[in-house]
This record gives sequence, structure tokens and C-alpha cells, in this order.
Amino acid sequence: MYPRPFWIGRILSAWERRSVVWLKGVRRAGKTVLARSLPATEYFDCELPRTRRDMEDPEAFLRSLEGRTVVLDEVHRLAAPSELLKIAADHFPDTKILATGSSSLSASADFADTLTGRKEEIWLTPMVLADLAAFEHPSLERRLLHGGLPPFFLSEELPERDFQEWLDAFWAKDILELFRLRQRRPFLRFVELLLLNSGGIFEATSYARPCEVSRTTISNYLEVLETALVAHVVRPFSRRPRAEIVSAPKVYGFDTGFVCYFKGWPELRADDKGTLWEHVVLNELHAHLPVGAKVRYWRTRHGNEIDFVVLRRGGKPVAIECKWSADRADARDLRVFRNHYAGSENYIVAHDVDRPREREISGVELTIIGLEDLVQRIAKA
Repeated sequence: MYPRPFWIGRILSAWERRSVVWLKGVRRAGKTVLARSLPATEYFDCELPRTRRDMEDPEAFLRSLEGRTVVLDEVHRLAAPSELLKIAADHFPDTKILATGSSSLSASADFADTLTGRKEEIWLTPMVLADLAAFEHPSLERRLLHGGLPPFFLSEELPERDFQEWLDAFWAKDILELFRLRQRRPFLRFVELLLLNSGGIFEATSYARPCEVSRTTISNYLEVLETALVAHVVRPFSRRPRAEIVSAPKVYGFDTGFVCYFKGWPELRADDKGTLWEHVVLNELHAHLPVGAKVRYWRTRHGNEIDFVVLRRGGKPVAIECKWSADRADARDLRVFRNHYAGSENYIVAHDVDRPREREISGVELTIIGLEDLVQRIAKA
């Protein structure tokens, strides 16, 4: 078991604001291990029938734990998880609860409506840079190829069989059981194609024919994957609709290891690292940005494009270009963005930058920055 101080700090901080904290994330992201690593907690596995029987009377169960710190793992296995968490928030505020479970539960109307204003939510993404130092192999390139699910990252060999086994379990335990989809082959074919094209512009029609389903079904599949945190839909940023793309989203796979697996990359070339670095930057933004912040991308009808635009409440847009190496920094698209959005913050983020530095490129003053420094700047602003 490896310590994950960044995430433990997030949970402890959330408990200062709410007594109920909801920890969501894809399977094998490390939710259970993280929950078990919390100090001085009472741990309950809700997959066990005996545990579920103990919770049939939520009030009596919570009264027996009053004032303690409690982990309810796989809480979606309960018959009425929202009811138990609501009673805990309203009547046992001195009892701190960390609940984990399927990401689809948090998207359900009952869960969202019942617990509005009663819980803090933490998204346990695949491994962030802060996690690497705690693991045995603190290698960014290993993180790119093996991915950010801790068991996969720690595997000595490239865990190719594990990627397929994960996908089979995802279908059986998340999709079939929780979303009630029945067509396995077209759905998994869609997942494969989506990961193969990760980071590209999404057009449902281009997936309908190879998956042998309708365009509407493809759109439904994407919504399911977004809810399950397996696909990240990055929508365009635009305030000039005549000159900029306004509707076509980009879609990213949730983890670099799965992207490499479906692209058939057993090792990485320089160009591959650039593509995967963009995914790592997005993952870091998801982990660090405050509630209410949005991640978009920007593209003009002439082809100028910015990888990510971060929008924060009351703040000006932050334009981020991702480059694996600072030596490949280019200012052309950032210059166009700056001309359109005066006063915006503009950054080039590269893996080989130790500390932020100002640099003039093609007559444009830019900040070239490392990823850790970038998230610290925009998360606190």
C-alpha cells in the first residue's frame, strides 16, 4: 500500500466543510485502498450481505457510530444509499462519512436531488503528478505507457491482458448492471474506437457505421461513458460564433494506458509522448480545478487551435498549449487567441520545465511552465 497524501488531504479538507464526502472514480482507480489508508476509521464493505443487513435500519446503524469516522465502500450496493447518507448529513453531523461507489450513482436524479447541499464530492482521477513520488517507479514515461490506475502503473510488465480484463469487468459490472445496456459488441467496439481516436473531434456519424448502430445510439453511448468517467467530453469555447467552432466537441479517453493499448503502442516515440502529455494535462486539471471551473478547447474556422481553455468564475479565460518539450514551443495560435481575447492568461506547459520562465517567441511574450506550477496558479486564482 502506497501513501497518497494529495488525496488524503483532499478528503480531510472536504470533511471540514461537510460531514458526508462522496469519492467517485473508475474501477481500480484506488478508491478502496485510499479509503482504507485513512487513519482511525471504521470501514464497511457494502458488497457484503451481512453489512447490508446491518444497515437496514439506517438510524440505528448511524447512532452506533455517532462521532466516529466511517467509510462506506461500494455504497451503491445498498437498497437506498441516498436515504442513509441524507440521514447521516441531517441528523448525525458529528459523524464523518466517506462513501465510495459507482460513478453512475452520483449522476442519478435521486442521488443528486436528495444530497444537494449535503455532501462534498471528490473525483479520484487516474494518478496525478503528486502521486508519482509515493510509488516505487516515479517515472512520467511509465505513467504515460502503463496508465494511471495504480495496479497497472505498478506492473513490472506492460499489463496488456489487464486492460482487456478491465474492459470486460466494466461492461459486466458497470454498464450491464447499472445502465441496462444489452448490446455488448457494438458498445465495446465504440469504446475501442473512441480510445483509438482519443483527443480528436467527435462526430457521432463516423462511429455509427463501424459499430452498426444509429447515430442516436452512438450519442447515448457517449453519454454513458461520460457519466462513468471513461470518456471526457471537452466542448469548444467561443464568444465569436462566426469565426470559431461552437458545437463540435473533442473527446478524450480517461487514461493514457488504455489509449496506448488500443493504439497498439508497446513503447513510446517522441510524437506519441506529445499526444499522451495532453491527456496528462487534462487529468491534472480535472484533479485540481475548483468546483465551477470548466475546461474547454478553442478552434477557429481557419484552423487555429488551443488545446485547453480554463474558465473560472469571474476570471478571464486561461489558454493552455501542451508541448512535451519546451523546445517545441510555438506562439502562432496563442497569438491569435490573445488578439481575440485581450487580457487572457496564456501558458505553454511542458514536462521538461523546472520553474516558470518568460520567453519571447515570434514577438509574443509567453510563460512557459511546468504542469505542477500551472495547476497551482490556476487552481488558486
